[in-house]
Amino acid sequence: MSKAISYAAPSAKEPLSFFQFERREVGPKDVQIEILFCGVCHSDLHTARNEWQNSVYPVIPGHEIVGRVMSVGAEVQGFKAGDLAAVGCLVDSCGNCPECSDGLEQYCDQGVYTYNSPDKHTGKMTYGGYSNQIVVQEHFVLHISDKLDLAAVAPLLCAGITTYSPLRHWKVGPGSKVGIVGLGGLGHMGVKLAHAMGAHVVLFTTSPGKAADAKRLGADEVVISKNADEMDKHVNSFDFILNTVAAAHNLDPFLALLKRDGTLCLNGVPEHAHPSPNIAHLIFKRRQLAGSLIGGIPETQEMLDFCAEHNITSDIELIAIQDVNTAYERMIKGDVKYRFVIDMATLNDQA
Repeated sequence: MSKAISYAAPSAKEPLSFFQFERREVGPKDVQIEILFCGVCHSDLHTARNEWQNSVYPVIPGHEIVGRVMSVGAEVQGFKAGDLAAVGCLVDSCGNCPECSDGLEQYCDQGVYTYNSPDKHTGKMTYGGYSNQIVVQEHFVLHISDKLDLAAVAPLLCAGITTYSPLRHWKVGPGSKVGIVGLGGLGHMGVKLAHAMGAHVVLFTTSPGKAADAKRLGADEVVISKNADEMDKHVNSFDFILNTVAAAHNLDPFLALLKRDGTLCLNGVPEHAHPSPNIAHLIFKRRQLAGSLIGGIPETQEMLDFCAEHNITSDIELIAIQDVNTAYERMIKGDVKYRFVIDMATLNDQA
C-alpha cells in the first residue's frame, strides 16, 4: 500500500476536508498516476451530499483526472513513468459481457466507477481524484496530448465524453441541425463538439444573457426556450437535440422541434423525474426519446484525440483544493463558466 492524501466528504452534512488514506500497491497491469488536475463535476456534489442515496463515507470525489505516470506494473505496455495520462469515470468492468466486448464499458452491469463504487481489488470503496495520486489498471488509463492546457483537458474526461458519445452515436455531422439544451458544464462542451463536427448548432437557454457566450463557443443560433414564438419557428426542423439540463422540466416543447425520426437525447440526471411526455409527439413523427451515459474507453480516447486535433478544451476556472466547498455552493447557483478544475498541487499545502 502507498500513502495518499486527499479531500474527502466525512458525511453528507459535513464539508470536504483533508483526509489521509492508502492506495493499493501497483499490480502487474496497473498504472500509478500523480494527479495534477481534477475537474469538479455536479456528480461529485450529488455523491458528497448523498443526494442519490448511495454514498458510502468517507467519499473522495473526482473523475476528471489528468496527471503524470509515476510507475507502471511489469505487464503494462502503453505507458511509462513520466508520460501524461488521464482517468475518467470508470476504473474497472467485467471485461467479458457484450457491452465490454463492444468497447461500451459504461453499460457493463459490473462496471466500477472511479469513486464510491465497490473496488474488486481491495474489497473497499473506490476513491477518486481529489487526491495526490491514483492507481488504475492500464485498460482504463487514457493518453492525452501535451499540446493542450492540461487543466482545461480535465473536464473532457466527463463533460467531454458525455456529450461526444451521443453526438457520435446519432451521427451528427455536416448537414445536421443540432440543438443543445442548457449552457453549463455539459452544454458548453456539446456546443463546441457539435460545431467542430460540422453541424448547424442551436443553443437553447432560459437566460438571454448567455446568447453572446453561446455564439462565442460555436452556436449558430440561440433560442430562449421560455419564448414560445422563438420555439415555434423551429418546429419539425431538428435532426437531434441533446438535453444536458439536470433539473426536472417539460420535455414536450423540445420533442415538438424534432423532424420525423429525430431524437431527443437526455444527458442530465435530475434529482426528481421529468414530467411524462406527450406520447403523441413520439408516435406521429416516429421521434425518439433516448438517453446516453458517458462513453466507453475506446470512444473516450477517440474523443480526446478529436479534441487535440480541433484544439478543444473546456472553459474552466482553476481553484485551490481548499476552495472546493465554496465551489460546490457556486456550482449550485450556476456561478461558473463553465467547469471548476482543482489544481492538485495546492493539496501539498496541507500535507
